[in-house]
Amino acid sequence: MRNRLRTTVSALLLCAAAVHPGLLRAADAPAARADTLKVAVYNELAPFSDKGQGIDADLAAALAKKLGLTLSLLPFNAGDDLNDDLRNMVWKGHYLGYGPADVMLHVPVDRMLMNANPQVTIFAPYHVESVRLVRSAHSIPSFDGVDALAGKRIGVEKVSISGMVMLGEGNGRFRDQVHIYPTATEALQQLKGGQLDAVLATRSEIESVLRGDPAFPVQDVPFERLPRAGWAIGMAVKKDNVELARRLQAALNEMAADGELKAVFAKYGVQVVKP
Repeated sequence: MRNRLRTTVSALLLCAAAVHPGLLRAADAPAARADTLKVAVYNELAPFSDKGQGIDADLAAALAKKLGLTLSLLPFNAGDDLNDDLRNMVWKGHYLGYGPADVMLHVPVDRMLMNANPQVTIFAPYHVESVRLVRSAHSIPSFDGVDALAGKRIGVEKVSISGMVMLGEGNGRFRDQVHIYPTATEALQQLKGGQLDAVLATRSEIESVLRGDPAFPVQDVPFERLPRAGWAIGMAVKKDNVELARRLQAALNEMAADGELKAVFAKYGVQVVKP
């Protein structure tokens, strides 16, 4: 299941990852080559990475091209927390033999996470993610705060940051109104179909499904448990891989400057937010 609650408050608020029964078999791991850039991306993290496609998959391909390397994508199922993911996919590798990659994408650029993982370098933030409320303008024609949600059907993704926040808001005052779905995409599709009145999800998830439809306004709701400014996501490499980090940072800077990064996000209906 996606977005398992992290073991620390900081990681819990700064992550949107995937959690599944197990990693791919070691036999499925691509063979290492000197001319290859191995990039780890999460499974079932739409619109960033799902079944080898998405923003992060396209970003990985663009970075490999700029470095003059062949891309080897390593999709993986997240562990119980980000420390597991960094160990398995960046600095050590999974005990089943899958990984490590040369670089992992979609890593929260968070000081607590950095301090807890001295074996890696977390760098190159390329987007700022945030949680937003999207509502049906038909069923909730005006919105002046969370009180407007009273009696309304609210969708969230199971075991997610959004779910945690919505279920806990006001000491559980909305608990009986919350409808839980396997993914945020499914909740958003239900909103489009009229089965829900509102959905709490990440801004990227909302934009990728609703594509700016004016029938579904997006609200910035100041929930106490969420950082108002959102959180930056970037990359991670093994600590001693200084030269690769330098080259990846330079490639990302070039993509941001010439509009290529913006185009990668726009392909999936998402507006890139500069860190």
